[in-house]
Amino acid sequence: MSTLAVILIVLAVLNLFSFGLMAYDKRCAQTGKWRVSEKALFLAAASFGALGGVLGMFLCRHKTKHWYFRVFFPLLLAVQAAVLVFAYLKLFR
Repeated sequence: MSTLAVILIVLAVLNLFSFGLMAYDKRCAQTGKWRVSEKALFLAAASFGALGGVLGMFLCRHKTKHWYFRVFFPLLLAVQAAVLVFAYLKLFR
C-alpha cells in the first residue's frame, strides 16, 4: 500500500471519528444524556478531523449557534487543507 493511500485512510478515519463525535453529542443533547466536552470536539477537529467536524456541525445542526464553532471549525478546515496541499506538493511531486 502506498504512503499516499495510508495518509488518505488515516484522514478518512479521523474525519469519520470527528463527524461521529458531533452526531453522538447531538443525540446526547436531544436525549438528556452525558455530553461530549467542547474541548474534545475541538481536539478531534484539530487532529485533522475538521472536515468531519464541519460536516457534523451543519448536517446534524449541532453547535451552529456557538460563534467559536462557526468560526474556528471552518478556519481549521482551511488551514488543514492548505497544509495537506503543501505537503502533497512537497512530498509527492
